[in-house]
Amino acid sequence: VQLQASGGGLVQAGGSLRLSCAASGRTFSSYAMGWFRQPPGKEREFLITISRSGGTTYSADSVKGRFTITRDNAKNTVYLEMNSLKPEDTAVYFCAAGYLLTIAQRMGVSVWGQGTQVTVSS
Repeated sequence: VQLQASGGGLVQAGGSLRLSCAASGRTFSSYAMGWFRQPPGKEREFLITISRSGGTTYSADSVKGRFTITRDNAKNTVYLEMNSLKPEDTAVYFCAAGYLLTIAQRMGVSVWGQGTQVTVSS
């Protein structure tokens, strides 16, 4: 599977943005999907993941209640809805395909997409 993220841009603090990640290939529904981000000068961090069917999601504490992940297996696309954005959400956002890590409530990554820049101005 190959992943193409889009939807990044510049938004004011308190605003919203929706990222999309389109997957090529016929195996999209066999992967858990997720989003990570890498702020300037920092390591990449896990944000949120969704199971193959869409019935289970896990998210990092930093984005709980603000970010939502959904997927459309018919369209081979996963979405990240981001609300109440803060300047500290500024980062390059990456989508990923992989598998759920149930105990850790995270995901393991098999395939990375390219990043999309999100900048939140104060």
